[in-house]
Amino acid sequence: MNPATAFARVLVDELVRGGVTDAVVAPGSRSAPVALALADAETAGRLRLHVRIDERTAAFLALGLAKAAGRPVPVLTTSGTATAHLHAAVLEAHESGVPVLALTADRPPELRATGANQTIDQVGLYGGAVRWALDVGVPEPGREAAQNRYWRSVVAKALLVARGALSGDPGPVHLNLALREPLMPDDGGERPAPLSGDLAGRPDGAAWTTSAGDGTRSAPLTGGEPAGGGRTLLVAGDAPSAVGRAAAVVADQRGWPVLAEPSSGAWGASGAVRGPALLLGAADWLAAHRPDRVVVVGRPTLSRPVNALLGDPSVTVETYGPSPRWADPGRGSSVVGSAQLDPGLALRDPGPRGSGEWAGQWAEAARLVGAAVDAELDDVPGRGLTAARLARDLVATLPAGALLVLGSSTPVRDVDRLAVPRPGVTVLANRGVAGIDGTISTAVGAALAHQGAGGGPAFALMGDLTFLHDLTGLLPGAGEPRPDLTVVVPDNDGGGIFAQLEPGQPQYAASYRRVFGTPHGRDLVAVARSLGWAATAVSDPTQLVAALGAGGPRVVVVRTDAAAEAALATRLRTAAVTALGQVGA
Repeated sequence: MNPATAFARVLVDELVRGGVTDAVVAPGSRSAPVALALADAETAGRLRLHVRIDERTAAFLALGLAKAAGRPVPVLTTSGTATAHLHAAVLEAHESGVPVLALTADRPPELRATGANQTIDQVGLYGGAVRWALDVGVPEPGREAAQNRYWRSVVAKALLVARGALSGDPGPVHLNLALREPLMPDDGGERPAPLSGDLAGRPDGAAWTTSAGDGTRSAPLTGGEPAGGGRTLLVAGDAPSAVGRAAAVVADQRGWPVLAEPSSGAWGASGAVRGPALLLGAADWLAAHRPDRVVVVGRPTLSRPVNALLGDPSVTVETYGPSPRWADPGRGSSVVGSAQLDPGLALRDPGPRGSGEWAGQWAEAARLVGAAVDAELDDVPGRGLTAARLARDLVATLPAGALLVLGSSTPVRDVDRLAVPRPGVTVLANRGVAGIDGTISTAVGAALAHQGAGGGPAFALMGDLTFLHDLTGLLPGAGEPRPDLTVVVPDNDGGGIFAQLEPGQPQYAASYRRVFGTPHGRDLVAVARSLGWAATAVSDPTQLVAALGAGGPRVVVVRTDAAAEAALATRLRTAAVTALGQVGA
């Protein structure tokens, strides 16, 4: 067989041996040998192949698959600008610690920097956003045995690095694949035989290189309680689900209140507090109930009041990251460590407990705030279903075992502020760099992985601009698998989060709607239907429940009003402060 075909088949064979079960391909010419090898592997039942026409969509699909499955997923592109379209998903994978393999086909060296068609400088394209990058080199004829060892060791290393097996720091890896013509196989289209001889892998299907250990370090959080009486709070930011669940075990063993972001994995903690941003936003109540110590696990990304607490010099902050990199938004961490927690260790050695009376005050405060919030959300006569109520009601309606993917901007914040934390539901979000791009594709990939592992139905909540930004995510090719996914879209005809994050300036009102709101004026139900998805608009809670129970793939649109939502957000904050006035110091 020709060198490009030999390389591609060895590459794919070693990916499968290393644990890859899903791969994503965007079409192209230069990448043809690897694309065909992946298709052959699917035919042989060795992996599942996903094909997308848009490279950005393909990359976020791979991100969703890898995020939900917890194992590396390769995404393959042709050369040129196609490779640039992976960058946003690579950045998200970098900050979120998701093992995505960017496989970019490239021209051989003699065609680089010559003005050859579809050629850019792809070496080091993603900079510091990848854990490792390699320009693999052009396959050559007559050197199969030596090249086979090299190719297989490269693939094995890429998978180990992506998984964080040696560093505890999973993330994206970039392999740049220079290929010379001929690019098409020369074996007459016959089904390829298993690789043997100079191209054989390890016996019994083993990977070329494995890790003696996974490189993780346990952090049982056994530090002594501060002298102030055991007022310790757990803040669980965005993190791999297993890390958040382990942190929840520790917190429950110690009796700590838990402020858990929806995508932290710690929503199942018995001490999980509803509406943490609203609690911390009540200055007088917080002054009387301030923790002495805050243990941070993961990366807090949603709440300014949480970040303000972490920057309070009177609070001892201990930070445990899911990788050697850790978040320190308040730059106040006095201790840092690894969050690769061992729940069994926490059970065997529960350590000192926190103050039960103080934790009870946090629970009571959360109950009062929740009641006030619910009263405000339910008292919207004549306005139908608001985006804020949608976030609360959607989470409450989810069946056990469901997957929920949250878009950035307002939806994830509404869920964080207003929803009742739900154990038994998996929540994911792209909080690495918190962009709105690729969210539909991420949800599709996560749903396919979730349901492939026996999980329940999947749902996604995202704003209208987030939805429109990734319409190609609604376009799987003919014959591609389609998950049971319901995409719920609060549609306020543009972006509304800026009105909530920054104080309005009346002198800019004329320009605000155009340059921040960016109204689109589109019927999103019609848009979804034009792309082959079932779609419906709902306007009240009863219709919402019926639509969520109809199954996917489906798009559910809820028409809302940005100005009304901003006003409602203000009323919710006021209601929380008023409710907390009932709690004595």
